[in-house]
Amino acid sequence: MLYAILAYHVEDEILSWTPEQDAAVVAKVIEVQAPLRASGHLGPAARLDETRKAHTLRGPGAGMVLDGPFAETKEQLLGFHLVDYDTDEEAIAAARKLREVNPSAVYEIRPVKLYVPADGFGATKG
Repeated sequence: MLYAILAYHVEDEILSWTPEQDAAVVAKVIEVQAPLRASGHLGPAARLDETRKAHTLRGPGAGMVLDGPFAETKEQLLGFHLVDYDTDEEAIAAARKLREVNPSAVYEIRPVKLYVPADGFGATKG
């Protein structure tokens, strides 16, 4: 089963990091990703750009494009990993490994119901 491991942070905290601090965290995350990828459990992963650069499409018909996300939250979705495991427990264990090197992150682990790949894992069933 495919799982999305969604990474939430307080964006202002991340944006306050120096380039060296940011690079150090990214390097640690890449170290954790390497064995997950080598074992075939890690698919696409991405770090999202700043929320101020986001657009929201909502409303009837063609919709209206608005600047930015409008959820009133302390933490913002800043990235994700797509993983393939047989059980929730295995996906949670992978998220724990990521959190060990990025302890300010909050991770949401959610089964993926539909995935139509351009690369990475094959399509989900059903």
